Amino acid sequence: MGDITQLLHAAADGQPGALDQVIETLYGELHRLARSRMRRSGDMTLLDTTALVNEAWMRFREAGQLDFPDRRYFLGYAARVMRALAIDAARARMAVKRGGADEHVTLDTFISESVVAEADEVLKVHEALEELAEVDERLARVVEMRYFGGLSEREIAECLEITERTVQRDWHKARLYLAASLRGT
Repeated sequence: MGDITQLLHAAADGQPGALDQVIETLYGELHRLARSRMRRSGDMTLLDTTALVNEAWMRFREAGQLDFPDRRYFLGYAARVMRALAIDAARARMAVKRGGADEHVTLDTFISESVVAEADEVLKVHEALEELAEVDERLARVVEMRYFGGLSEREIAECLEITERTVQRDWHKARLYLAASLRGT
């Protein structure tokens, strides 16, 4: 059993400081996940990669008892948390745009329209992904881990305990489903 696995079990048992050690040990990988997430969201969120990792860490802390058998499952969960944070940021951005905060004056309306379009697009993808999860949970997890988490096909295959070829087929099917869903067909 590896050091990370032992730390994850200690965190699940409620050992003080174990979750902090997990985050510290996997910080580089969490930062890579965050960088992947930020690259896909563009200017939609005000968070940077470090802020996204820190926000994810706060969510881990709030969740309390987390039980992961190994590093792969922890990183899969981290990808889900980062996706949720990106969705929350998009919703907040849309609320602000709809008058939920102080009024902002923009001279170039094209800029503000493009930000709304990006946030709106992220929310549409999120809704389509929720629909996909109702149809096939594994397809949705593959999309979540690859698109939102930036995990490789090999890492996804290990986490879901399937072959890389199955991940490739699932990714292809999920993309077709999402494309049709986003077109409204």
